[in-house]
Amino acid sequence: MKKFISILISVILLAGCTDTHLELNSSSQDSSSFIVPDNSDSTDKSDSIDNSENTENSDDTPQTVSVNLVCAGDNLIHSPIYKQASRRTGGDGYDFRPVYEDVKDIVSTADLAILNQETIVTDEFEPSNYPTFCTPEDCGDQMVEMGFDAVSVSNNHLLDKGEKGLKATLKYWAEKHPEIILYGASEKENKDDIPTAEINGITFAFLGFMEHTNGLSLPSNSEVTITYLKEKERVKALVEKADEIADVVVVSAHYGVEVLDSVSDDQKQITKELVSWGADIIIGTQPHTVQPMEWVTKPDGGEAFVFYCLGNFVSAMDIPLGMLGIVGKITITKDLKTGDTMLSNPDAVPIVTHYDSGYSNIKIYRFENYTKELGEKHGCPYFDYSFAEKQFEKVVKIVDYLP
Repeated sequence: MKKFISILISVILLAGCTDTHLELNSSSQDSSSFIVPDNSDSTDKSDSIDNSENTENSDDTPQTVSVNLVCAGDNLIHSPIYKQASRRTGGDGYDFRPVYEDVKDIVSTADLAILNQETIVTDEFEPSNYPTFCTPEDCGDQMVEMGFDAVSVSNNHLLDKGEKGLKATLKYWAEKHPEIILYGASEKENKDDIPTAEINGITFAFLGFMEHTNGLSLPSNSEVTITYLKEKERVKALVEKADEIADVVVVSAHYGVEVLDSVSDDQKQITKELVSWGADIIIGTQPHTVQPMEWVTKPDGGEAFVFYCLGNFVSAMDIPLGMLGIVGKITITKDLKTGDTMLSNPDAVPIVTHYDSGYSNIKIYRFENYTKELGEKHGCPYFDYSFAEKQFEKVVKIVDYLP
């Protein structure tokens, strides 16, 4: 499907959001319709699709539909996070909800919310910490409850528990949350399938690739499969295929130098290639801190958009840069008369992961809600409020610069 992605200078914006309707497809299965539950606290969300009865007779106003997309970085569940979640329930399960309380509504009010789940999620293995992570299923359940619609598992910790761990996390998502768009790994028999979803009349395709998996690999006869960014011919073929079947191609790329707040030459080159093959929105993760974002010109003259790195959604790292992240935002609008699909209003919500001494009271805060008093109590060595303020000033300047 040929499409034109450009900077949207003037868009008809409709108030509010609605229960998100997604039609999940792949190249080897019949279409199935799913309704993503409305997880927000609001009960008066309005439909974001234009009412055709009001526009079908108008020659002056094009009929449009739009999707408000948000994306969150590495959900990196270190042991202090899951141990605190266990203590909240007295050892009977895990309650992660307080960690995300201050950012929940950003996720729950989006039409499409995407998460990078940095650790495998399964109860088939005991919870574990760095360097080989495993996260309780309650965490995955509560990410869905919060409002995430799509989950990328393309990251360097995907094989922390080997093939069995990957199979276990694929089983968890497929059996407990079949409504979630899971991408970045799959059963081998489905290796050429591309997850797609129709949201508010706009078709999205989802692909996830990573640079490496910490030296671990799948056996040659494995029943599951992943794709590395270095497999250029395969990556190219998948992105081009996705471009043919969807209005918008979302690529989650796990790339870049860890704990570096500047973009590497490799990231820029990979991004350029992904865009040339048909990627429209690139969601970068891996460096564990905030990196710049920008428009990237497509071969047809249109514009794609890249968040080079969102940073951590949450973690218990002990490096100041690792405490800072963003939740990315962008609007996608489709003209139903012409079929043109446009991107607009890129934005970023700065967030801070805070904990007190001894990694206690781990919680994410929007920076606008984060006080100097909290910053003075941060348990991360060398972290202070002014450090965060200076780093996020760079983000604000970038956002202000973007058209």
